[in-house]
Amino acid sequence: MTGAADLPLHDGHVPPWMLKVMRSLTESIVKVIVDERGPDGLVRALADPFWFQAFNNVIGMDWDSSGSTTVVVTLLKEISWSNELGFLVLGGKGKRMLQVKEEAEKAERLLGVNSEEAFTFSKVAARAASTFLQDGYETYVHALVLTDKGPQLVIQQGMNLRTRMARRYHIDRASIEEPFSGVTGYRSKITLNATAKESGAARKTYLDIIAEGKERLLRLLAQSNAALGAPNLLRYIEIEGEVKASEPKAYYRPVVPSRQLLRSLDIIYKNPPQDEKDLATVEGLGPAVVRALALIADVIYSVPTSERDPVTLSMDPFAYAYAVGGKDGVPYPFDRKVAEEAIEYLARAIEESALGNAQRLRAMARLRQYLARYGVVL
Repeated sequence: MTGAADLPLHDGHVPPWMLKVMRSLTESIVKVIVDERGPDGLVRALADPFWFQAFNNVIGMDWDSSGSTTVVVTLLKEISWSNELGFLVLGGKGKRMLQVKEEAEKAERLLGVNSEEAFTFSKVAARAASTFLQDGYETYVHALVLTDKGPQLVIQQGMNLRTRMARRYHIDRASIEEPFSGVTGYRSKITLNATAKESGAARKTYLDIIAEGKERLLRLLAQSNAALGAPNLLRYIEIEGEVKASEPKAYYRPVVPSRQLLRSLDIIYKNPPQDEKDLATVEGLGPAVVRALALIADVIYSVPTSERDPVTLSMDPFAYAYAVGGKDGVPYPFDRKVAEEAIEYLARAIEESALGNAQRLRAMARLRQYLARYGVVL
């Protein structure tokens, strides 16, 4: 984990003229980074939520807006598909999330990547951030970034409809154990985190429970649900001579064996998982099934699932926010002239980079000096 920021829901849209300037500025910066560090260097930067937020601020989006993720992802996707830069962004917001598989097949032809591997990375990342981690946020942005080396990063965002706050997840590992390079958002007190390293024993218990068969799993779930309503000595601790109830765990709530849950189990048992790799991709496994497994593992077998929130400490919200201003006028209105001047300078640096190594280095040095005036570190 490398960073966090709070992302409230902002109303309104980016004006078309501003979006056009933002796109040009984004394209210029991306081309410089790819030219200097290669597409893999750009992806490594995007995996860092601090860098992602700073990049968002530099192009003029609001430092704390949930919409910043959508705008940055959309611009990066447009630029990656309209230029030959060695990377592609798949998916996006809403229905575009469902395009990852189809776009992965196109990416296979363009970059020579394995489309099945790319789709599997996307699926595991989505499941890690919204099924094995349950923190109250519903996914509405999911973008996969890949290079000719294959899938390297998923940027996913969820919205808590009650608090109107968003979380952004940066996932750089096709694993359900500690897959995040960073998670941005408010800390939550109600979290089930089966992705945590300390949940390893719990995940093994999930597999053992599934291996006992569907009927046995349902009996154990019924026993667990019943135990939640009964006095349990393990839930009480003695403090200074007084017996007080300890705080119940986030998943200490009955899991109803609904028709949907039963259908999910039927799908799972057509090809039950044998190990964690299978658990990450098996069809039918959703949040309700994981919560049922977590409840049984803890109540029946005394193997708890972590409640650790993966969000890290907050960053300075205005870092890099003074480059060209912000869409909503914070810290000051978007400065079109400064943005266009930066675009022109970046474009000239790229052109000069083709002159030769010595000239290229001098151009990049001048670019760094120029961007430093606006608080941008390249």
